[in-house]
Amino acid sequence: MKVSRRDFFKLSGVTLGAATLAGLGHNQASSAYGKMYVQYAREVTTICPYCSLGCGIICYVQDGNVIGAEGDPDHPINEGSLCSKGSSLLSFAYIYDQQKKLVPHPGRLQKVLYRAPYAKEFHEKDWDWALEQVAKRIKKTRDETFEITDDNGVTVNRTRAITHLGSAACTNEENYLYHKMLRSLGVISMDHCARL
Repeated sequence: MKVSRRDFFKLSGVTLGAATLAGLGHNQASSAYGKMYVQYAREVTTICPYCSLGCGIICYVQDGNVIGAEGDPDHPINEGSLCSKGSSLLSFAYIYDQQKKLVPHPGRLQKVLYRAPYAKEFHEKDWDWALEQVAKRIKKTRDETFEITDDNGVTVNRTRAITHLGSAACTNEENYLYHKMLRSLGVISMDHCARL
C-alpha cells in the first residue's frame, strides 16, 4: 500500500481525533459512575502494595469492606494515575460474586497456616500463636548468634543470622521505625525493594 505524506497526516489526524473523543466519553461516564458508586463510602488513603514506587491510592470503605479504589490525585508520586496492577487493587482483596455482591477473594489467605518442620500438611493457627512464635524465634536466633566484638576486638554488637527485606507497601515513616527496631536488635543485613 502506497501512502503519501498528505494521506499519512490525514490518517494520523483522524486516529488522534477518534482516540481523543473516545477518551473524553469514557472519562465522563466513568467519573459519573464513580461518584454514584462511592457516594456514601468513607475515603481512606493508603499506599499501593504491588511494586516499589509507593503510589497513593484512595480506598472507599463502606460497612468494613473496600468497595472501590482509585489513584490519589494529591499524592506526589502518581498524582492520581495508576498502572494496571494498581487499578486492579480491589480484586486483590475482594471480587464480585454472581449476585453482584462484594465477597472476599477466594485465593486470599485469611488465616495463619503453619507447616511444622518435615510435615507435609498445613494446619490452621491463630494470630496470637503465630506472632508469639515469630518473636520467640527472632529472640532465640539473636541470642545464639549475637557478636559483641569481632575477631580484632572491635565492638560490633551485631547478628549476621537475621536479615530483613522491606516492603513497598510501607510508608517512609513505617520503614524508619522498622530500621530503628532492626538496628536495636543488632541486625546489619537489611534492604528494601524500593531500590530499583
